[in-house]
Amino acid sequence: MRLFAAVLPPEDIADELAAEVARLRQLPDAGRLRWTGRPGWHFTLAFYGEVADDLVPDLSDRLARAAGRTPPFSLSLAGGGQFGHGRALWTGAQGDVTKLRLLADRAEAAARKAGVPMGEHRRYKAHLTVARSRDAVDVRPYVDLLRGFTGRSWDVADVALVRSNLPRSGVPGEQPRYEVVTRWALGGGG
Repeated sequence: MRLFAAVLPPEDIADELAAEVARLRQLPDAGRLRWTGRPGWHFTLAFYGEVADDLVPDLSDRLARAAGRTPPFSLSLAGGGQFGHGRALWTGAQGDVTKLRLLADRAEAAARKAGVPMGEHRRYKAHLTVARSRDAVDVRPYVDLLRGFTGRSWDVADVALVRSNLPRSGVPGEQPRYEVVTRWALGGGG
C-alpha cells in the first residue's frame, strides 16, 4: 500500500480554505495549475511510499504510540509559499507548529522502527498543497494573496494513516484518491 501519516483539517477549516482557493483561481493563468481537490488537503507528517503488507501492523502500532505520546494542539492555516519554482503552491500553518513538527518526527521514527525504508531525513516544513504544475509557473501573485490568508484555529486531536491511490485512467487532471486507513487520538484520548 502507498501510505502516509497526516493531519487532516476539519470540514469547517476546509470550507475556509475552499473560499481562499476560489479567490486564487480567479487570478490570470490559474488554468496552468492543477488544483488539488478538497479530499487531498492534508498536512503530510511522513510519506512512507509503498509499504509491504507485513510491515503495516507494526507501523500502525508504532503510530498509535506516537499519537498517544503527543498531546492535542492548536493549529490554523496561514500564509503560503511555493516549492520548485511554481511546481507546488501551498498554504502553511501557524499555532503550535512545534508540536506538529514533533508529531512529524515521531511519525517518521515509527516507520523507521517498523522497518519501512525512509531515505534521508529532512527538516519538516508544514504545508498543505493547494496546486501543482508540471512546468515552472510564476506563482508570485498567488503567494502574495496567500500571505494575507489566516484561517481560524482548530484543535488537532488525531493523526491519520492515509492510503494514496494514484490515478490510473490516464485522464488529464485526474486526482489521486485518498482513503483514511486508521486514525489515532492524540494524547491517548478517545
